[in-house]
Parts: sequence; C-alpha cells; structure tokens
Amino acid sequence: MNKIGRFSGLMLIAAVALLFSSCKKEYSHTTGWEYNNAENGGFEVYPFVEQATGPGLVLIEGGTFVFGRMEQDVMYDWDNTPHRVTISSFYMDETEISNLDYREYLHWLERVFIPADLKTVYDNAYPDENVWREKLSFAETQVEYYFKYPAYNHYPVVGVSWLQATNYAAWRTDRVNEQILVDMGFIDWNPDPSPELYFTTDAYLTYETYEMETDHRLQNISTGDYRNVIMEDGILLPKYRLPTEAEWEYAAYALIGNTLNERILERKLYPWNGHYTRTDDKKYYGDFVANTRRGRGDLMGVAGYLNDASDIPAPVNSYWPNDYGLYNMGGNVAEWVMDVYRQKSHDDVYEFNPFRGNYYETKKLLEDGTVEDRDSVGQIPMVPVSDFKNDRRRNYRQADNKNYLDGDWASLIDEELWKNGSDDATSTMYPKKTGENYSYSMVGDHARVYKGGSWIDPQYYAAPGQRRWMEEDESAKNIGFRCAMARLGTPSGGSVTR
Repeated sequence: MNKIGRFSGLMLIAAVALLFSSCKKEYSHTTGWEYNNAENGGFEVYPFVEQATGPGLVLIEGGTFVFGRMEQDVMYDWDNTPHRVTISSFYMDETEISNLDYREYLHWLERVFIPADLKTVYDNAYPDENVWREKLSFAETQVEYYFKYPAYNHYPVVGVSWLQATNYAAWRTDRVNEQILVDMGFIDWNPDPSPELYFTTDAYLTYETYEMETDHRLQNISTGDYRNVIMEDGILLPKYRLPTEAEWEYAAYALIGNTLNERILERKLYPWNGHYTRTDDKKYYGDFVANTRRGRGDLMGVAGYLNDASDIPAPVNSYWPNDYGLYNMGGNVAEWVMDVYRQKSHDDVYEFNPFRGNYYETKKLLEDGTVEDRDSVGQIPMVPVSDFKNDRRRNYRQADNKNYLDGDWASLIDEELWKNGSDDATSTMYPKKTGENYSYSMVGDHARVYKGGSWIDPQYYAAPGQRRWMEEDESAKNIGFRCAMARLGTPSGGSVTR
C-alpha cells in the first residue's frame, strides 16, 4: 500500500473510532456541563488523539539549537551570527519535491484552467527549463528532457521560483484535505473540477454548504444535524508550506542523533558526522554521502569509480538520510525557505521560532460572502487586503519583520505605500536609483533565502548554517524545495505528563 493509501486508511479508522467513542459521556471540568448534549446547548467536542502525519512528511521533534554559522565565514558576508533559539516540533518532507510530484501539479492545473481559457495559470506555474543554459555549454539534454523524461521522474524539480514553490504548497494542502474528506465520506469526489468549482480548504471552512449531498456531511453527535467538518474536529490537516529558515537548518543538523540526556555529544558542521563528504561507516567507508562538487570541473568523479555518481541532481532518495530520516539536506539541490533575506536577521531574531517575513492582516469579508483580494482595489493579485482594524494597537510591538528596524509601526518607511502594496515602500532604506548620495543595495522586500549546498556547489555550502538569497520570482538549476507543516499539540505525540 502506498503512503497516501496508508494515510487514508488511518483516517477511515479514525472515523470509525469517532462513531464508537461518541457514546461515552464527557463533562466539562470547569462547569460540570455535559458535552455533546442537545439539552444544554449541544457544545460539540469530537474525540481526538493526535494530529495525523500527512503524505510524504516526517515528524521533526523540536528543541533548542545554535542557529547560524558553524563553518568559517570565508565569504565575509557576516549575515549568520550564531544565536541560540528554540524550534517547535513540525513536519517536513522526507525528500525534495520531484519532477513527478510537480508534473502532477501541472496536470491538475492543465485540466482545470486550460479548458476555461486560463492557460496563463498553467504557464505561470511551469518551471523554467532554460535555467540549464550556460555560455559555451551543451545544455540541450537537460533543457529538453530533465523535467519531462521518465528517467528523471524521481529527480528534484529545479527552475522553480519561490513564488511557484509557495503556490505548489497551497495546492497540495487542498488536494490532501480534499482526499481526506472524500475517503471519510464527508464530500463527494469531483471528477471535473473547474475554475468556478474546485475544492479549497479555505472555501470549505468558510461556506456552510459546499455542493454536496446532505447525508454525506458530518453529523453532529448531540443533534444529529448535518454540517461541514470544521477545524475543531481535528480531521483536516494544517497547511503545507515552505519551512522557515530556522526550521530547515534545525532539521538539517538533526542533532537528535548526537544527544545523550540533553547533552550534545558532538556538534555537527554538516547533516552527517565528520568534516568531510565521505562516510565513516565501516561497511561503506569512504563513500560519498552527498551530491556536491568535489573541485573545479569535477562533478562526479572518474569513470570506473565515480565519487558521488551524479553529474547533475541525483534521485531525491539518494545517499543516506540524516538522523531525522531526511534525504539530501546537505547537497543535491539547494532549497527555498520562507524567510525574507536581511543580512542582520540573525542578530535580531526572536528566540522562539525565529522568522523574518511576517505581515499581519485581517481578511475583509464582502457582502456577497467572498473575501476581498487586492485585485478588486487595483493592488497585488491573490493577496488578501486588510481592513487594518488591528494596525493601530499600541499595547504590543507589531513585528512586520520586513525592514531592519523590525518592530513598531514606525519601522514602516511609508505607511500608505506599504498598504497599497508598492515596491517603493522601502526605497528610503534600499535605494534602487543610481546617482544618489547613498549606496545602492540589491536586497529588497522580495529577496528570499535559500539553504543548503547543491550538485554544482563546493562542500562549503553543504553546511546548514550557510545562507544565500535570490529574488522570489527567479529560479536556478541548482535550487529546488520541500514542504513543511506545523505540528499541533505535544512535540512528540502522546501526553507531556511523565
């Protein structure tokens, strides 16, 4: 049985468990009122054990670690000062997203949007195959075949921008939750999704009815009335997303394999033990553990005994996984993370789940029941516009985390420009014009961090503490991605009581 099949089976077992456990009476320990009793209001409390693990994911148990540079800063970037932080438990993809995974996404977009003359949606998601081209290099093999030919099905997708990767994660959330609801019988399968009618998790949670037969919906324990599944039921999964920079780095080190009773026995430079890209396992002693560049012009070694055996990216499940069970966290392709890039982020980040890129908004519900987006007011497409009702709160530091001042409302260079989604919002801090009296900076609000080494990079970049950046709408032949998901509840499963 495949992973999705096993996952669906677990959800069906959970559904059956709900039916049998609904007979047991439960009472509030603060009021004494009985839950799930229509006679006292019918407050619903569905049985819940713990969050299910979504398809493709591995649980990363959280903890404290030193976030930042462990290797020498030979590039003199001074942008990753070591800083001890704590990371909550979360889930991360076992492997990088493969060509096959991404082609499944494109296939869905093709059958939904192209018949409706919305081919631009498909085109905007398509990876840039020309990232393989270099001057005085024969790249036609990769340009024409790497993404499409079945021999590369399980190789990591490249040529995907940060924006494209983010959209993929949102699409994946909806497809996984749709499958859960179908498998549990709460919605009908839609064999012909269209731009006007296809499943999204947000729409399902927003609208009281969702184009389904009444008897296929979830039944209230107390009243027997039918309704949609809600988040409080614990059936739907949280959103797939890109990992934060701190999450990615923490997962790459996998210190869980180097600890004894809270003591880290050996600090790692790489996702594996040791200071080299070769294993110290006696059975495979000297074999390469990652796909990186060995030296100038040496991408895979000498015929007859290839070192990492990969001149380009290798299959996503190649080499040894780290102690969390994650493959290729130190090579193969570098990977996008969520964070906006700032050189001094590591000096300023919060000690708990550090992240730069927050911008808090309140979605505005229109009279027709839809959520207003910035298209309707001439702003950035596909981003919900805020009614800014919370923006004036002064009783806490509002961290927008966009600019280097990074704290109060005053840190926004121009309030109105920022509200209107203007790219000039931080022009005072990051000038883009020449001929001014201050220096020019390439770093703006759309610069995103990517982490890890790749098949074309030297070993130096395989150290998880290294960080680089690229504009969010750009892509490269050595950058891919994997998804993450929040872990809700206890860090490791079960009760925290001992």
